[in-house]
This record gives sequence, structure tokens and C-alpha cells, in this order.
Amino acid sequence: MEKSSAENIVEWPRERLDFSAGCVVMGVLNVTPDSFSDGGQFFDIDKAIEHGLKMAADGAAIIDVGAESTRPGARPVSVDEQINRAVPVIKTLHKKIDVPISIDTKTYDVAKAALEAGAGMINDITALSDGRMGELAAEHKVPVILMHMQGSPATMQIQPKYDDVVGEVLAFLLERAKRAEGFGIPKDMIFIDPGIGFGKTLEHNLLLLKNIDKFVGSGYRVLVGTSRKNFIGKLTGKEKPSERIFGTAATVALCAVAAVSIARVHDVTEMVDVIKVVNAIEKG
Repeated sequence: MEKSSAENIVEWPRERLDFSAGCVVMGVLNVTPDSFSDGGQFFDIDKAIEHGLKMAADGAAIIDVGAESTRPGARPVSVDEQINRAVPVIKTLHKKIDVPISIDTKTYDVAKAALEAGAGMINDITALSDGRMGELAAEHKVPVILMHMQGSPATMQIQPKYDDVVGEVLAFLLERAKRAEGFGIPKDMIFIDPGIGFGKTLEHNLLLLKNIDKFVGSGYRVLVGTSRKNFIGKLTGKEKPSERIFGTAATVALCAVAAVSIARVHDVTEMVDVIKVVNAIEKG
């Protein structure tokens, strides 16, 4: 059933997101020296700001700023370092663009500093494991993205195992979504993310994508991040993340057809085009 116009708009005091055309793009902005795909490219503050502005101009509906790599095997970064990396970029972008800025962090103090700097969403790969994150989101009246991950970035790809990956991941996310509601976060401001590549094998990732409609049918909006990931490299033989654009495009198209709300991507220009075409056909 198609959502009404009101249901297609998510609004909060700082920002709004419009899903009336279908899926939208979240642009990845890693201000890190070691992220798996673009580590070091935008570590310089001025380059990060320039890239954020370009992604917004190219059609990104959200800019997701991350100051700590979550690639397999990644080690934690101190709170102060994350804040020093992210806050100057968020402050400047907040003044110059009119799309929401999300802070990609699992750390309360980083999220708090980012919201105070102008961020309008929290993207938490630990799905509010720290309850203070839920309280913070409720206090600031901002949306949250809750992701599933087995283990931690340092350990997640060491023989991940599930009896039923789709059922287990969905059950976890629904439990965390209800927990988020318990903090006072409205249901329409809660996004669930199956965490493609986060403690999953190739087969796990494919099963989650094949069954993404089950997540969409949960009653919560869904975000999926497949961009340039290793499983695409395994399927296509492309070793360099930057060469996985077409493989990524296939997954983004699949997600858009399945009514996923947000596709989190590195290659904004290309994936905006993919989604525009899919959305037009779906609205047909």
C-alpha cells in the first residue's frame, strides 16, 4: 500500500526528509585516515567540507559524517580525536547546506558534540547500546539509525555465525527499535539497518538483501549500506573499492525497488541517477 503524502514526510525541529519520490541517498563523508574505501581522501577539513558540499549539490538527501573507521579490524579512536575531526566539518556544512547532517558514531560524547555543532541525526552502529544515546536523541528530537552488528569492528568478520541470519537480525532490530521508542523517539524517526558487511559472510549479506522486503514490512523505515563493500568485490572480482560502483548500483536498485527508504553510498552522483530511474519506474 502506498503511503499518504503526510506519511512520506519525516519532520523534526531541525530538518525534514521527503520520501514521496521513493528511496533517497545518504552520502558518506569519512573524515578518517583509515576507512576501507576512502580513508585519507577527506581527512583534511577543507577537502571534507568541499566534498560534503558537492554531495549535497549532486542530490544527496543526507550527509553522514564519520570520524572513526568501522572497517573490519578497525581500532577505536579517542573521543577527543573524533570530535576534533568531525565538529569543524559539521559546523561549516550546517551553515552552507540545507540537507540534514548525520553523525556516524557509537559514542555519546561525540554524538552530543555533533548535535551541538549542527548535526540533525544520529547513525549508531551499535543500535543505542549506550542508553544515553537514546536519551540524547529524544532530548534533541532527532532521528536515529539503528544498525545490526555481530561483534565489534575489530572482531566482526572472524567467523560470523547465525542459525537464521534474516530472522535474528530482524528480531534484534525490532527489539532495539522498541527500545528507542521507549526513550521517547517517535516511530517515524527510527530507521533500521541490517548492517551489510558487519559481522556477515558473503552468503549472509546476500540472504539479507534477498529478504530486505521483510525489513521494509516491519513498520520501520529501512536504511541499507552496501556501497563498495567487500562482498561486492568477491562477486565481481574487483579488488579496489573504487571499482565496485556498478556492483553497488545493482544493490541500490534492488533496495529502491523494495521500498528501502535510504541508500547509504560513497558515489552520490551515480547512485542518485540509479534511484531516480527506479523511483520513476516504480511510480510509473
